[in-house]
Amino acid sequence: MNIPQLQIQTTPAKLVVHTEKAIQEIEQPRAVMQQSQPAAILEISTTRPRLSIDTTAVREDIDMKSVFKRTQEHAQLGRQAALEGIGRRASEGQQLLRIENGGNVIADLAKQNGTPPPASLGIRFVANRTKIQMSIAPGTTNINVTPQKPTLDVQTNKPIHTYIPGKVSGTMEQYSSIQIDWKG
Repeated sequence: MNIPQLQIQTTPAKLVVHTEKAIQEIEQPRAVMQQSQPAAILEISTTRPRLSIDTTAVREDIDMKSVFKRTQEHAQLGRQAALEGIGRRASEGQQLLRIENGGNVIADLAKQNGTPPPASLGIRFVANRTKIQMSIAPGTTNINVTPQKPTLDVQTNKPIHTYIPGKVSGTMEQYSSIQIDWKG
């Protein structure tokens, strides 16, 4: 027996898709920054130290005396020598008054006055340093620092953004079809 047959033949559709990618560009410019730091204010004030040294006593010990001191000493030595001379003359006068008691008073007085005492050797010792009088007034130093704040100026820049959207297009390369055949 012969059975009729149905034949179906299909052709699929072919779609071609064309795409253009989107383009996106982002650029971030750097921020502009200006910074400055003023110098700190520095103030320094000082008072000088004072050193006072009195060497009068030491200078007198090594015979480097002031004019006033030397004049005073010479006046005192002159007065003392005058008093000693007056005393010596009075003593010699007393001895001459008693010439009748015997002895050789004039020869003894001549011998005493004619023979000077032996001179000193002239050895002197250097002055004692402990006689130096010193006084010290210390100085002072005051330091005052005033810091200055820094200045900071920042200018930010917005990003630069460009965007080109993509495109999608499609074309039909082959349409779908159906063919039905009856065979019988």
